[in-house]
Amino acid sequence: MAIEANPAKSRATVSESNRSRILKHLYHNGISSRAQIAKALDLTPAAITKITARLIEAGVIEETGDIEGSKNRRSIGLELDTARFRIIGIKFARSLVQIGVFDLCGNALSLENLPTVYDDTIDDTIAIIHERITQLLADDPSIVAVGMAVPGPYLRNEGRTAVVSSMQGWRRINFIKEFSTAFRVPVFTEQDARAGALAHYLFDPAVHTEANLSYYLLGEGVGLGVIDNGRLINGYLGAATEIGHISIDVNGRSCDCGNVGCLERYCSTPAIHDMLIEDGEVVPGAAAMTHTDAVRALFAKAREGDERAREMIREIGRYVGYGCVTIFNGFNPRHIIIGDIVAEAGPLLLDEVRRTVDERSIPELNETTSITLSTLSADAAVSGAAAVAVTQFLEHPSMFFDVS
Repeated sequence: MAIEANPAKSRATVSESNRSRILKHLYHNGISSRAQIAKALDLTPAAITKITARLIEAGVIEETGDIEGSKNRRSIGLELDTARFRIIGIKFARSLVQIGVFDLCGNALSLENLPTVYDDTIDDTIAIIHERITQLLADDPSIVAVGMAVPGPYLRNEGRTAVVSSMQGWRRINFIKEFSTAFRVPVFTEQDARAGALAHYLFDPAVHTEANLSYYLLGEGVGLGVIDNGRLINGYLGAATEIGHISIDVNGRSCDCGNVGCLERYCSTPAIHDMLIEDGEVVPGAAAMTHTDAVRALFAKAREGDERAREMIREIGRYVGYGCVTIFNGFNPRHIIIGDIVAEAGPLLLDEVRRTVDERSIPELNETTSITLSTLSADAAVSGAAAVAVTQFLEHPSMFFDVS
């Protein structure tokens, strides 16, 4: 027996899609007239008038006054009110948890680091996050969503991370059960590197709306987020693009994931920290430092001209470069953006990455792919957590305000 379509549901789906398309157009293109939107989206002027009237009534968009239209006619401009709505972004990075409040353009209005997390304090950290989000929501009614960026490989349907190198205690945290219905606003969770890719796609003026880019996260873990033709690559379980667990040495160092020679074991902050402890001279007292503090101490030594520190960074850069070659061959993005703590090594690291890529990559891919360091004002993972929520805001507007 044939199943009849539900006309009302179909109309609602089309209406939601058109609202989303209009919001995305205004988000990416700025002030536009109704006629310009209609032409860009191939919608009738009547449809645009009806939908934008609802969005104005809901306070999502606003009229900006006269702008120049076609044939020098004056038109009324429309603009998305990006300052009216705010997002909480939370970055989970093993021992580091950061919470920020952002507007829809990714501008950080506040940022705070929670106390350093250890395996036996994870539950305390979760409790603090609940308290902080609850307080932020109570203090600011303009906050409409929470985005979370968590270490990968993140099993999105289950709500947990499969492997968290150097701090396996995070594996028992189910982010969906813990947070999805805990607050007055919706909560969205994404793997940290994919969140970082979204941050650059939405907020980075250098690559804004670029359809093919990748974000190469080098922090307490090593991850990759890839946007291909404007869409994130997720994989069946949500665990695609896990470059940190691609082996670069089949006889190399063992990894918590069960593999050996994983890239993460050579250029993450825990791996670099191990190098410094083993060395014992470049950063005296490294064993008593956190991963982040030890790595930043190395970078400071290099900036002061310490040749041993500079050579260590070159070695790290070579491993990062091996990852770039894999990204070239596996995903062929237009841009590779390197970010997180290891990217703070700066030009010395980037020069070695490019040198390695020049030696080992297919020339045509090398010539057409840019490799840069992230220039976002806030860390891309915490900005990315906000970007995850902003993406949902733009794609599913009726989740956030009444436009019926």
